[in-house]
Amino acid sequence: MLTTTSPWDRAIILVDMNAFFASIEQRDFPALRGKPVGVTNGEQGTCIITCSYEARDRGVKTGMRLYEARQLCPGLIQRPARPQRYAQVSTQLMAALRDQISPQIEVFSVDEAFLDVTHCQRLLGTPAQIGQRAKQAVDAVSGLPCSIGVSGDKTTAKYAAKLQKPNGLTVIPPWEAKRYLHNVPVTELCGIAGGIGRFLAARGVYTCGDMVRLPIGVLAKRFGDVGRRIWYMCQGEDPEPLRCEATAPKTLGHGKVLPPNTYHPRTLSTYLLHMSEKVAARLRRHQLHAREFFIGLHTRDDWIGGPMATALPTNDGRVIFALCRALLRQCWQGEGVYQVQITALDPRPVQGQLELFDHVDTRRQASNQVMDCINDRYGEFTLAPARLLNRSSTPNVIAPVWKPSGHRQTV
Repeated sequence: MLTTTSPWDRAIILVDMNAFFASIEQRDFPALRGKPVGVTNGEQGTCIITCSYEARDRGVKTGMRLYEARQLCPGLIQRPARPQRYAQVSTQLMAALRDQISPQIEVFSVDEAFLDVTHCQRLLGTPAQIGQRAKQAVDAVSGLPCSIGVSGDKTTAKYAAKLQKPNGLTVIPPWEAKRYLHNVPVTELCGIAGGIGRFLAARGVYTCGDMVRLPIGVLAKRFGDVGRRIWYMCQGEDPEPLRCEATAPKTLGHGKVLPPNTYHPRTLSTYLLHMSEKVAARLRRHQLHAREFFIGLHTRDDWIGGPMATALPTNDGRVIFALCRALLRQCWQGEGVYQVQITALDPRPVQGQLELFDHVDTRRQASNQVMDCINDRYGEFTLAPARLLNRSSTPNVIAPVWKPSGHRQTV
C-alpha cells in the first residue's frame, strides 16, 4: 500500500519558467515591474514573442501583432529581445538545478527542464518536497518565477506544470495520473498536435480517457514508436526516458522574416548573404561542414527553392551564398518574399585528412579564421562582408532546440 511518504518508483519534475523573457526584463529593469511588458524581436519587431502576466491579464498573447496588443492594452511597454541575456540566465538556472537537485536533467528548451529525481528521494525527501526545493533553487539563482509539475512520467509532469501559473507547484502522483488525465483533451498533452489530434478524433478519441477504447496497434501502425508512446502518455504512463545528452545536430540553419512582400533583388541578396554567413560561422564554430543545403524563399503561397549541393563539403559563407544566387537566377520570378531560410542538411565533422583531389582555398580558410576570432571577441559581424552593413537590425533568436552545452547552445 503506497502512502504519501513512500518513495515513488519513478519521479519526474518539470521546471517551467513563467513568461521567461518578460520576467528577465522586469528583473533587470525594476521600473518595468508590475507593468505590462511585451517582448518583440528588436525595436522594429511587430510580433509579441512573449509578454508579462500584467499584459496577459489584459488579453495580450504570444504571437499577437504589436498594434493589436496595444489596442487591448494601450499602456503596453515594448522591449526588444535580448537573446544572449536570456541564454545566459538559462545556463545559470540549468547549472543550479543540476548541482542542487539532480544530475539527471534534460534541458527541454531555454526555459524548461525535466529532472529525474527517482534516486534523490532518500536524500532530498518526497517528490513534492524536491519540487519545492527546485523552486527555491530557481529563486535563489535568478529571482524569477517558475511553475513546477511533479509526477511519475514526463508528459504528466509537463501537464501538471501548466495547471498553476504563475509560480505554482502541482503534484500528480503516478497512481492517480490516469484519473487526472481522464477528461483532458488529448491535444492538451505535449507532442499531440493538430495532425495527430485529427487522426484520433476521426476514431472517436477526444480525451485521454477515450484512448483506452483505441487499440494501441492502430497508433503503432500509423505512427510507429511515436504512436505507441502517445497511447501510454494518455494513460499517465509515458515511458520516454530523459535525454540528458545533447546529440549532434541533424540540421543546422538560420532564417529571417523580411518586411512583407519584399521583391527588390538587392534586398533579398543582402538577407541571403546574412544567413549564409551565419550558417557558415556556426558550422565553423563546431568544426562542421556540409555539402547539402536547403535554400528557400517563403512567398505568400509557398516556398520557392529546395535542397541544393556544393561540389565539396564547405563551411564558407561565400560558397553557400553562391547557391543562393543560383536560386535567385533559376527559380525566383519576382514574387514578393516574406522569409528566407538557409539550412545545412548534412552537417558532419571536418576531417583532418583531405579526400584525393580535394581543393581547399587556404587563403579563404585563413581569412575566415581571422574573422571568427575577431567576431568571437568583439561581437557577431564586427568583421563581415561590406554589404552586411545594410543587413536587418533585428537580433538573433534562440533556437527551439537550445541546449546549455554542445552544438545546440546557439542564438
